[in-house]
Amino acid sequence: MQILQAILSGLAMGSVYALVAFGFSITYTTTKTFNFGQGAFLALAGLIGVSAIVLLSQGRLTGFPNPADVTWGAFLFALFAAMLVLGLLGYLLYATAIKHFVGEAGLSWVMSTIGFGIIIQNLALLIWGPAPIALASPLGDGIVNILGTGVRPQEILVFATTLVLMIVFDWLLHKTKMGKAVRAVAFSKATASLMGINANAVAIGVFVISSALAAVAGVMVAPIATASVFVGTLLSLKAFSAAILGGLENPRGCIFGGFLIGLLESLIGLWYSNLREIAVFGLIIVVLYFRPAGILGRVHAEKV
Repeated sequence: MQILQAILSGLAMGSVYALVAFGFSITYTTTKTFNFGQGAFLALAGLIGVSAIVLLSQGRLTGFPNPADVTWGAFLFALFAAMLVLGLLGYLLYATAIKHFVGEAGLSWVMSTIGFGIIIQNLALLIWGPAPIALASPLGDGIVNILGTGVRPQEILVFATTLVLMIVFDWLLHKTKMGKAVRAVAFSKATASLMGINANAVAIGVFVISSALAAVAGVMVAPIATASVFVGTLLSLKAFSAAILGGLENPRGCIFGGFLIGLLESLIGLWYSNLREIAVFGLIIVVLYFRPAGILGRVHAEKV
C-alpha cells in the first residue's frame, strides 16, 4: 500500500513538473529561449493566490487565510487572479527581457530572464516576507481512501487538473489553426512569416501561456507545499529537468518527463528520502548520455 501511496503522490507532484515543463517546451520551440526565472513566477502565483483568498474573506491583501476561507469560489478566484497577473508578467518578460535577443547569437537572454526572476522574487519578499504561508485545500484536509491507501484530496485535484489541461493543450496544438501557427513558427520562423503568420504575436502568446501555466502550478501546489517566496526554485529546476529528460522540443515528452521525475522521487523517497535528488539528476545524466535530445526528443541532422 505504501507503493500505491507513493505512486499517487508522485503523480501529483509530477503534474506540477509537467505543467511548468510544458511551458518551457512551447517557449523554447518557438523562440529558442525560455524563462530562467520561472521559479519566481511559480512562487509568486502561490502568494497571489493567498492574497486573493485573504482579500475575499478578510478584506485585506496580506495575512494568513483560515481553512474556512478557502471555499471553491475563493480558490477559483485565486487561480484566475494568479493566471491574470502572471500572464501579464509573461508579456512584460518577453517585451523587456527576451524579444530583443530572439534570433541573436549568445546567451544574453539567460541573464535577462534570471534578472527578471530575481526582481520578482525580491519584490515578493518585500510584500509577503520570507515566512511560508499554509493554505488549505478547497476539498478539505481529510484523507481519501483509494484501494486502502490514504491520499490527500488536493493531490487528486492537481493530477486531474493537469490531465485535463494537457489534453486540451495537446488538442489545441495539433487540431487548431492557433496550434498549427505555433508549430509553424517552431519549425521555421522565417517560413511562417512568409505564410502570413505573425511570429511575434505567437511568441508573446506562448510566453503568456507559459506564465499562466506556472500560475496554475503555483496555486495548485500551495496547499501541498505551502506558499512561499522560496518554494519555486527547486520545483522549477525539477520541471526544467523534466523538460530536458523528456525532450525539450517535444511537449508530450516534457509532460512524460514531469510524471517520470515525480514518480521516481516519490518511489525513491520510500526507501531513503535523501537519495531522491541524487536519483533524479543521476537518471538525467544517464539518459542524456545515451539520448542527448531526451527520451522522446529527436536529434536534428545538421546540414553541411
